[in-house]
Amino acid sequence: MFDKLKHLLVFGGSAIALYLGAQFIATWGLVAGTPPPIHAATLDGTLLDIPNREGRPSVIYFWASWCHVCKAMQSSIRSLAQDTPLVSVALLSGDETEVREYVKREGFDVPVVLDQDGAIGRNYGLRGVPAVFVLGPDGTIRFSTIGYTSELGLRLRVWLAGL
Repeated sequence: MFDKLKHLLVFGGSAIALYLGAQFIATWGLVAGTPPPIHAATLDGTLLDIPNREGRPSVIYFWASWCHVCKAMQSSIRSLAQDTPLVSVALLSGDETEVREYVKREGFDVPVVLDQDGAIGRNYGLRGVPAVFVLGPDGTIRFSTIGYTSELGLRLRVWLAGL
């Protein structure tokens, strides 16, 4: 019995260490502190001014229409957007017509900003998508992650950013 518990703890600890190491490498070079400004209109014409300092946590979500991992996160992002200020950035996903068609087809009804040439993504230090930046109430980046993140993981980061 003790040996099984010992093996389980070693395996679990190794898995956690591997995950944290991978996240450290993946997020290396991402912008920290005050996020680069995003002054743009969403697909529905709403003007954004990021970072906003509305006194509560918010989220910037980078995705691409060709990214299968991003597609797997869409339901979590939609759910989060119901009660958290959130903007998504369509990175290298085509022109406005193509992104509008994708958003409609997928039912991805969150605010979307186009980043056709990848300039916004480069300003944030991105090397891949999906990427999530959680901003604290003061508008500074509190958490960043690249790759799949569960809804629970997203909500936990938003909650911690608000503390």
